[in-house]
Amino acid sequence: MAASAIHSAEDARRLARRRLPWMVFDYIDGAAGQETGVARNRAALDAITLRPRILRDVSQRSLTSQIFGLDADRPFGIAPMGMCNLAAPGADMMIARLAARYRVPHVVSTVASTSMEEIIAEAEGNAWFQLYFSGDGVGTFQLVERAKFAGYDVLVLTVDVPEVGRRPRELRHGFKMPFRIGPRQFIDFALHPRWSLNTLFRGKPVMANFEMEGYEFDRTESRARATWDTLAQLRDAWPGKLVVKGVLDVEDARALMSAGVDAIQVSSHGARQLESAPAPIEILAKIRAELGPDFPIFFDSGIRSGEDVLKALLVGADFVFIGRILQYAIAAAGEAGLNQLWDVLSQELNAAMAQTGQTTLSGESWRR
Repeated sequence: MAASAIHSAEDARRLARRRLPWMVFDYIDGAAGQETGVARNRAALDAITLRPRILRDVSQRSLTSQIFGLDADRPFGIAPMGMCNLAAPGADMMIARLAARYRVPHVVSTVASTSMEEIIAEAEGNAWFQLYFSGDGVGTFQLVERAKFAGYDVLVLTVDVPEVGRRPRELRHGFKMPFRIGPRQFIDFALHPRWSLNTLFRGKPVMANFEMEGYEFDRTESRARATWDTLAQLRDAWPGKLVVKGVLDVEDARALMSAGVDAIQVSSHGARQLESAPAPIEILAKIRAELGPDFPIFFDSGIRSGEDVLKALLVGADFVFIGRILQYAIAAAGEAGLNQLWDVLSQELNAAMAQTGQTTLSGESWRR
């Protein structure tokens, strides 16, 4: 019944807010500072209008796309999200199955709550690995080797978190991983018994990629030592495709292309790091103009609908990644909710294509 009530991303968010402990919902939903960055992202996306076209034969439309030369059944995939199993036990694997079904990349977070080996197997190979450079980098390069051995072909280096952004909603709840249970958290969990009992029965979420690594990962640890030399070392160490995520500057984008990365991802980390960052959708157009039509550019941050996906593609993205709204759907109605919201996004994109006279999302001329 809950899945059938999801007709938009906002429906999923509303249901998730009702069902999740406050601490967990605010971890998923929160952003940096007073969250004006989230509002700026939304306002910039809302300011973009689509051009309606009439009397075109749009009876046959295709949502298929390509990414790194491989066919994908949608022009959008799954952005890296840490600790997805907080939304519901087994969330990582629900997302992996979705990625396999639609042949889209599931970007597996460094701090996923399921191991990278289990996820890529469940995703039938439709998985990339997202990497943070942390501390002195020793553990980081251990993860690189492990991802290579597990069969990952694409590595996504996230570079926009030299220090973890301050998210007041998260801090007020005393959110930490692993959980520290005090009186406030105990009351919060007691008032949300469905989530609490289900989580207790299935086991509390952990940062699974570090259970066997021999070192601990602190999500608040400084990542400020990463430099362009670090990127060069990673480029030498990684034989597959290398994506750099968190790019919001034209000069940086140009330097990354010169450094030999295979793609960049324009992103503000969902406005979770720097409250005063510019709206990524506005920077996307500038970076596309600077790098030309052929260099692969991906996009995430603030996507809430199929129309948002189409806007990002029209502005210059080759592929779009969707994040926290998928966690809302899982929290709202489990795997059925995830599938429902994915269908909603697909239907919204399909209808927007018809309204704007588009039949395909590939080729040289469709953006005109």
